[in-house]
Amino acid sequence: LYLGIAMLAVGLLFKIGAVPFHAWTPDVYQGSPTPVTALMAACTKIAAFGAVLRVFYVAFGRDGWDWRPMMWAVAILTMVVGSVFALTQTDVKRLLAYSSVAHAGFLLTGFLGARSLADIHAGDINPVQAVLFYVTTYGLMTMAAFAIVTVVRDAGGEATHLSRWAGLGKESPFVAGVFAFFLLAMAGIPLTSGFTGKWAVFASAVSGGAWPLVVVAVVLSAVAAFFYARVIVLMFFSEPVGEGPVVMMPSILTTIVIAVGFAATVVLGIFPGPVLDLAANAGQFIR
Repeated sequence: LYLGIAMLAVGLLFKIGAVPFHAWTPDVYQGSPTPVTALMAACTKIAAFGAVLRVFYVAFGRDGWDWRPMMWAVAILTMVVGSVFALTQTDVKRLLAYSSVAHAGFLLTGFLGARSLADIHAGDINPVQAVLFYVTTYGLMTMAAFAIVTVVRDAGGEATHLSRWAGLGKESPFVAGVFAFFLLAMAGIPLTSGFTGKWAVFASAVSGGAWPLVVVAVVLSAVAAFFYARVIVLMFFSEPVGEGPVVMMPSILTTIVIAVGFAATVVLGIFPGPVLDLAANAGQFIR
């Protein structure tokens, strides 16, 4: 059992992102087409956590308590690595990618409230419910944020270097404002789906007695808020470098992705109840 737990932890480190593959190949996120980067940052983690939920509740069952110490270590490492590396990035795609690593750590925090679903008391946040809600909201806002990256251009193509985003708020206040909104949602600002998602996974962890890990997660959330705020300040309060960025007209599909992501981030931040209930009901299919 412990060998299996160790192997699962190593898989989580690589798949979910605490030891991302691009730590050895740093140009993967930066050099890949933006849709591919969005897929790697969002969709692979959604699939990974779906598999982990199934493994925990079906394969491990009540023996899942034995892997809690390992999950504590993986969760903390994932949050620290994602937040610290994101602080050092100068490319917007790599920043969002390392941000996704930190979010994987926040998601893992929800697992520390994990126990048999039969033991969930009325009114408690179901760990499955919390994780499913978080991956839903995170996936939508991340895909929309990367869609915005595709429309910000300079003479060389996509303006992914952060210095090229300086003054975007003057060039296109609407695009800069929408991107800033997604960054604030990722930081967990109230009245956004990002805040509700973090509240759900943190509440799940607290209900399972993992409140020290929640304290660590809250501190690292503040660190994450710093690098999100840095991009917002750059867009609205810095002068453009050279000719500055140019915003191209998005395609219909790109517009749909941005619009759906924006609407979901707003609606699920204000009225999360129906989706939380749906996620709770979906937990029946995990067992």
